[in-house]
Amino acid sequence: MVSVRGDDADPFSKGYICPKGTALADLHHDPDRLRSPMRRDGDTWTPMGWDEALDYVAKRLREIRARHGKHAIGVYQGNPSAHNLGLLTYGQLLLRTLGTRNMFSATSLDQLPHMLAALTMFGNQLLMPVPDVDRTDLFICLGANPLASNGSLMTAPDIRSRLKAIRDRGGKVIVLDPRRTETAEKADRHLFIRPGTDAVLLLAMIHELFAQKQVRLGRLSATGLDELRTLVEPWTPERASSLTGVSCEDIRELAMALATTERAVLYGRVGVCVQEFGGLAAWLCYTINAITRHLDEPGGLMFTTPAVDPIPLAPLLGLEGGFGRWKSRVSGKPEFGGELPMTALAEEITTPGDGQIRALITSAGNPILSAPGGPALEQAFQQLDFMVSIDPYLNETTRLAHVILPPTSPLERAHYDAALNAFAVRNIAKYSPPLFERGSDERHDWEICLGLFTRLNLRVGSGLAERLLGVLGPEAVIEIALRTGPHGLRKGLAGLSLRKLRKAPHGLDLGALESRLPARLGHADKKVHLAPSIYVDDVPRLARRFAQPDAGLVMIGRRHLRSNNSWMHNSERLVKGPPRCTVMIHPDDAATRGLVDGATARVASEKGAIDLPVEVTDTMMPGVVSVPHGWGHGRRGVKLRVASTVPGASVNDVIDSSRIDELSGTSALSGQPVEVTRT
Repeated sequence: MVSVRGDDADPFSKGYICPKGTALADLHHDPDRLRSPMRRDGDTWTPMGWDEALDYVAKRLREIRARHGKHAIGVYQGNPSAHNLGLLTYGQLLLRTLGTRNMFSATSLDQLPHMLAALTMFGNQLLMPVPDVDRTDLFICLGANPLASNGSLMTAPDIRSRLKAIRDRGGKVIVLDPRRTETAEKADRHLFIRPGTDAVLLLAMIHELFAQKQVRLGRLSATGLDELRTLVEPWTPERASSLTGVSCEDIRELAMALATTERAVLYGRVGVCVQEFGGLAAWLCYTINAITRHLDEPGGLMFTTPAVDPIPLAPLLGLEGGFGRWKSRVSGKPEFGGELPMTALAEEITTPGDGQIRALITSAGNPILSAPGGPALEQAFQQLDFMVSIDPYLNETTRLAHVILPPTSPLERAHYDAALNAFAVRNIAKYSPPLFERGSDERHDWEICLGLFTRLNLRVGSGLAERLLGVLGPEAVIEIALRTGPHGLRKGLAGLSLRKLRKAPHGLDLGALESRLPARLGHADKKVHLAPSIYVDDVPRLARRFAQPDAGLVMIGRRHLRSNNSWMHNSERLVKGPPRCTVMIHPDDAATRGLVDGATARVASEKGAIDLPVEVTDTMMPGVVSVPHGWGHGRRGVKLRVASTVPGASVNDVIDSSRIDELSGTSALSGQPVEVTRT
């Protein structure tokens, strides 16, 4: 492996490549990457053969299940699962047929509010619309930084050029964020907004739309318009301005710009979700697009027509939608999509009783660094009777496992981006065969999952599905999905197949986004539900919360183009340069506390404290500080030689895991009260 570069002939990326792509060579050759199963005895790790390891893991899980019941096995899936064909197929076949209610994932740390809004408004949790950024003339970006994240729930290679194209054709880009982000620097306008007040802003904008008689649904049929009108009546721009920090004039201008621009879209993302009112804010993002005729219309918020349609495929893999069908055993947090919020994981391990988690399977994740309350999770994991991790590294989480089952490198397995293509800003399809053959002593992640599935004697229906999958591999799933999908057999000889994609190594452009409603809706009435009761009932909580203004500093997170996830920190090319794990603070707030640029400060909450370099910058809103996530690799037992030498601390060590969005169960990572002092 010599180098990785973008494919100029790819019709979608046009040669753009993100830092994760450039780091594939580092990951492939990384001497820290595990190649064979490892078993821990105290602090000693011993290699195992694959059959021996899989037999041992299955035996321990069967014993715990027999003794304590199926809910005694917990599961955690990390963010990389969405980028991994084997884990999206065989991983779900294993993990979602265990029958446990103790399923957890990064979803409740990231995108759950958008999925909940999709479920309640459109009838399916996977029906999340994306901005038709290539045809819009007004792009309002709320709580998102696509220049750092490369688009999140908006697969858009080279988003910098796509946003520039909006301005070049006479359109506008407006960003609302507590920090003047990389995206905001390239926008026509940036407006500061206080963390956690996105729902207040959106309610006031909708109030203005009703006041100016600018609410129009266009061709869509919807329910709940009258309820929405009544709901927003008290939320005037004047009231919102004092809470959000956005002026009345700007609130009115934003609302009218959406209403009067033919091709416009409001896009909200991570910052919208990870707050105390993330559920309300995500719902209102979709709603305001719907009532300004920008839902399912060119240039607005549209639904991808993916070649592999995840909606019929998901139930076959156990990915069924639902909300609040059960609650967590200890604190009563709501289930969503078969999973419980991450903030319930530690207590479900440490609290005795029927259903207590005794064994844990982690897959492609590092929750001790990526989830709030890292120290509590670390203590909880050490109490488990058994823990197994499907992961290529000995990291902060897997060092506590009893067995690690390492999968092959991404370059040794085939890839079809079944998840991200479902949220792409164009309809595309691309298959990538493996670049290298796996070694005889290595196993793909899907082989690991299938090996455990069969050893645990799990079944799906008659058992035919797993027998076929065992013979054919993940490509068989993609082949069937392509042929039965919207670009497959129904298009006759022009229909897609895996064979056609193999003959088109650069990928295929299947065209611009197209209107999908009402046929795509999952509701029986084929209408958009604008005012689901769960949101209407939650607005009084919003009013109570902001009856008194906040005092003191609050903290938000941030991403960096070369540091989206903790696993990227073991690549020298991605971590080189000046320290990025800093606390950003406005000059006025720094002066008040005697802080200067480059000095060390203590960031403290009720849960703990971390020391970080100070970065004084007017890109921060006064009263707000920013600390990135995913750092803090210096823990004992970690085998990450690059990451362990990089300065930084884990922000999740000071985040209060009990602060959640009470509606959705999502962690309120943004807007956490902190104090910053000199050390």
